Amino acid sequence: MADASPRGTYLQVAETLRERIQSGTITDRMPSEAAISAEFGIARTTVRRALASLEGEGVIESVAGLGRRVASDEAHQAPYKRVRDDLLTQMQDGRLSVGEQMPSEPTLATTYGVSRGTVRRALTALEADGRVESRQGVGRVVRAAAEEG
Repeated sequence: MADASPRGTYLQVAETLRERIQSGTITDRMPSEAAISAEFGIARTTVRRALASLEGEGVIESVAGLGRRVASDEAHQAPYKRVRDDLLTQMQDGRLSVGEQMPSEPTLATTYGVSRGTVRRALTALEADGRVESRQGVGRVVRAAAEEG
């Protein structure tokens, strides 16, 4: 049986992770509990305490379906909204032009690292806004922005 780690080990691990976030070594997704456990040679419960400490401080947060991420305004946003907003930006800046076929759901899911259901929800929101339409036998295509009046 391995020796018990000294008291406060989770605080030392939390501090090391905090420094990596501040220095930009960790920018988005946090390493898995298993990876942190292996790196520091500590039990998963100790890792969880360190991560809970960082979550309590608002440095990181858990995002359903994605795991733990560095906290930011974007991290507070639902994944489908992030996908929808990025696709909308691409439509506005011309990377996705009017009449162009949208990438497939599996392609978008891979691109954004989300499930097909998340992509489908984003595309449904764009359809509801009149920015995308489904065409039988073609798929989803970009529509012109509605005229504001």
